[in-house]
Parts: sequence; structure tokens; C-alpha cells
Amino acid sequence: MENRVDIWLVGNTGLRNPNRIQEGLAIFAKSSYVGNLHGKENEIGFMNLLNEKGLIQNKQGKDVSGSHARKWRLMFAKNGFIYPQVKKSEGRQEDLGILDGLTPFGKVFLQADTYPAVQECFLRSMSVEQFPTPDGAHYFSPLRWLLAVMLELEKRTGTTELSRIEFALWGHTTNPSYDLDTVVESILDLRNRRSKAPAKRIFDNREIAKRGENYDKKNDNFLDYSDMNMRYLRASGMFQRKGRGIMIVPAKHILAEKLAKSTASNEPIMSAYEKLCMGAPLPTDNMDVAKALLDDMKKQMKDRHIVFDISDLPLNTSAEINIGRQRLENLLAQTDEIKYADEQRDQWKEIADYMKLLINGGGKIVYDEDNAIEVPKDEMPVYLEWTLWRAALAIDHLVNEPYEVRGFRLDSDFLPVSTAGGGKGDLYCEFEDFTILTEVTMSTSSRQEAMEGEPVRRHVSDAVLKYDKPVFGMFIAIKIDTNTAETFRHGVWYTRDDVKQRLNIVPFSLEQFRQYFVAMFKANQAKPEKLKELIAACETRRDLLEAPAWKDYISDVVSESSEGMLSLEKTKNGIELPIISAGGYGI
Repeated sequence: MENRVDIWLVGNTGLRNPNRIQEGLAIFAKSSYVGNLHGKENEIGFMNLLNEKGLIQNKQGKDVSGSHARKWRLMFAKNGFIYPQVKKSEGRQEDLGILDGLTPFGKVFLQADTYPAVQECFLRSMSVEQFPTPDGAHYFSPLRWLLAVMLELEKRTGTTELSRIEFALWGHTTNPSYDLDTVVESILDLRNRRSKAPAKRIFDNREIAKRGENYDKKNDNFLDYSDMNMRYLRASGMFQRKGRGIMIVPAKHILAEKLAKSTASNEPIMSAYEKLCMGAPLPTDNMDVAKALLDDMKKQMKDRHIVFDISDLPLNTSAEINIGRQRLENLLAQTDEIKYADEQRDQWKEIADYMKLLINGGGKIVYDEDNAIEVPKDEMPVYLEWTLWRAALAIDHLVNEPYEVRGFRLDSDFLPVSTAGGGKGDLYCEFEDFTILTEVTMSTSSRQEAMEGEPVRRHVSDAVLKYDKPVFGMFIAIKIDTNTAETFRHGVWYTRDDVKQRLNIVPFSLEQFRQYFVAMFKANQAKPEKLKELIAACETRRDLLEAPAWKDYISDVVSESSEGMLSLEKTKNGIELPIISAGGYGI
């Protein structure tokens, strides 16, 4: 085994979220930079374009070299979406394709319109052996190698689980030049010694320092790169979270076994590039493998007593069989989402902590060595929608399914992938006697009204026409602009038939909503009727007050209603309610 420790990177620290790559590639594909993404002028130009489209936030003068664009270009090329640069020692550029040109596989990736389809594209990319081994004679796929390690772990322990510190020290620091048994034994030795350590964080730091003796960069990289690498690997659909670590998705076990059979290749790198740019083959492209995976999925569905029917589908080719399997996987995911929704009532403190992070502009809360939550600063819009979706699930009593409430995509860990598409509201919460449509925004300036005033009223109007029950609107932002409040204070909208509607839309700051949300749960009053009461109470003065005064009135109603619920509960129980949230953070 090599003494020198190196860390492989399937992602990039400057582009930590792989789920943003498709949107960035779509911008690139329509730009003048296709085939022209090298050179400082082009790099700065594309970076400015990404900034203009809102995909990155490059503060004036912060990056004047175009480094943002180089990071995006690297990930486009590494995944085969654009033709990578061929070194002279590797072959001829013209034999592969135009440098920075959009590849056939890149076009397929742009057409992937479901998250499973996006995951399959990433899986094809990550299955290609394009990372050099230390001997310089072979190339390997980190995904295939990690699957081999985790499957060997499963043989010895009964589970594929790999903790964060195990991945950090023996996952992304190893490759097929290592002996597989030695790697697994090292993981198990680490696991055993850590289980006996009284102070886990001190133990981890010592282990990192020891492994870092043979690493020539910052020791912080062991954990920092772990989080990024695991996130990219999960984008393949083969892995899911387990605490702060990962495990193989149970439904993908057979596919994992097939992929793990080959971890290194001695084929020329040009062959790997060609596979990458055309769309690398997967075991599921084989008829027999596709059928075995479908049969295994059917068995899992039956074992979990999930009713399914794919008798309407032809199953004569591997592509048709895979469509059938993907339908079952989608049904399984929906079933798991319903279970996830049922768990949210018990997760209200964590949800409130997510709101706190959003109010503070992003960040992380670490509860202990194995549990933490984070809101990346550049992903706040989607986390705002996701957090309020979870809040609605926690309040419960929905008559529509959790996946019908949201418009955004989720990954296999129920984390958000992208914000809701345009043309409809963000969250549709349908209850027995009424519906609440929630709209959210990260905008806080006077542009807030221009961007949200018309679409929010239109969406609420459409919901009024759709549902045969009262519809209430909640508009939630980090900060409510007074002009936005004025628009919703009037709440007037004309339908296509010129029928005038008076819409019930109340603007709340996220802090106000959080205050009321926490009070409902502390007072054991978490139910949709309490939200309806709050909205109704806030509306009572909207015709009597100007917008600034109405905003103040809403704030007073939220505070008084929250304190009233808590006071009633204290009186009822004769005790003081706890005020400490999960992880020791005051709520």
C-alpha cells in the first residue's frame, strides 16, 4: 500500500451542489460560449452570465479572474457534458470532439426531466474509470471502488453503512491500488476504537492528524472534501445518507454488485473520454440484468406490502424493463415520503432550527459528532421552500399527499434539489375544510413586490377557482417589504372573465411564522385551524390601516397569539414550558 495519502474529488469545492449543474449547463448550451469556454475573456464572460442568471452570487470585484467559470467548466467536462481538453500525451482533440463543445451525452442530460433521469446521467458519468491510480498504468472510478469497499463491509458486518469519519480517512483516500481487505480492516479497527473513545471529537482529530502525516495538504480537507464528495456520490442515486455518512440504497443493491465487479481499467484514457461523452453503458442496459433488477424491485414491493401494477407496460427490451422498474422506484419513493411526512411532527424543533439558519443567512448547527443540519448560503431559496413544506407536514391533517403539496424536487434523502417551477404556487396545503397556499421568497428589497405581487395573487386566484372550499394565502419572506404588504392588503384580482376577487393573503416574516410555529407545538396546539385563525385575525384590520401600520398589527397579532397559546398551556399544566431546542439552541 502506498504511504502517500491522496484524496480523490468527484466534485468541486467551488460547486458543492451537483444538482445545480443541469441548470448551469442549460445556460451554457444557449450561450455563445459553446466551444469557447477557455481563455480569460470567455471565462469572465461566462462567469458574468451565470451571475446575471442568478446561479452564482459573485459580488462586485470579488472574482475578476473568471475562476467561477473554470469550476463549472471542470464539472461539465468531468461528467462528459462537454468535450474535455485532451493532452498531447493522451491523443488528438479532433478525434474526440471540439474542445468545450456540447457532447451527445450533454444533450441527453439536458433532456432529463425527472430527478431519477438526472441521477442516471450522473451514475453513467461516475461509473467511467477516468481517475489515474498512483502507478500511472490504470484508471479507476471512485464510485465503483467505494461500492466494492461498502459491499465488503456488508459481508463482515451485515450493513453497508460508512460513517463520515470512516469515509474521510479510508473512503476517498483510497483506490484500487490498496488491498480491499486491508482497507475494510482499517475501517473496522477505526470503528471499534472510536466506539470505546469517551470524547469522539478529540478521537477524530487525532486520527485525522495521524492519517495526515502522509498527506501534503491541509488536514481540514479530510472532512471538508468528505461532505462534498458524498453529496456528489449521492447524486448518482446509488447512495443515501446515514447520519452524516452514507450507505448503499437498498433498492440498488444488485446494481451495486454489478458495478463493483470492475474498479480499475487499463484502457487508454481516450477510451474513457469517448464513453463519457457518448454516455457510458450501465449494467442495466443488459436485458438479463435489467430483468433481475425489476424482479428484485417487485420482491421489495411485495415484502413491504405495497400494491403495484405494471401490466400495461411492454417489457420486451432492456429500455422498457427499466421504465417499469423506474415506475416502481417512484412508487416506492412516494411511499417512503408518506412515512417521512408522518415523522415530521416529532421533528418540529429541527424544523424551527432550519428557520433560524435561514433567518441568519445560512450556516450550520452541529448537534453532535453524528448529527448536524446545514443551509448552504447559495441554496437558501430551495431550503426556504423545503423547510416550510416540512413545517406543513409537521402541522399535519393534510388531505393531499406530501408530494402533492410541494412543487420542488427531492433527492433520496428528502433533501431539496431545486425550487418549484414557475406557473404555480410553492406549497398547496389542502385540509378538510379549507386550503392554504403558501408562497415564499428570499427577496427583501422593493423588487419583492414587482417579482411576487402579481404571481402570488394569480396563484391564489387560480386556487380559489380550483378548490370547492375557502382558500387562504400566506406569503412568507425573510423580510416583508411595505409595498408588498400594500398589494396584499388590497388583495384584488380580476379573473379572465373580469370577475373581481378579494383574496385572503397575509404577509409574514419568517421570524413571525417561526414564533407562531414554535408556540403551536409548545402549547400542544399544532393544527391547521390555528393557522387559519391567525390569518383571519391578521386580516381584520387590513381595510382600516395603511400598509406600515398593518405590518405592525400583524406582528402584534403573531406575538399576542403565540403568548396566549403558551400562557394557556402553562395555566393548564401549572408548569413552565421548556425553552431549549434540539442541540441546546434556544427556541
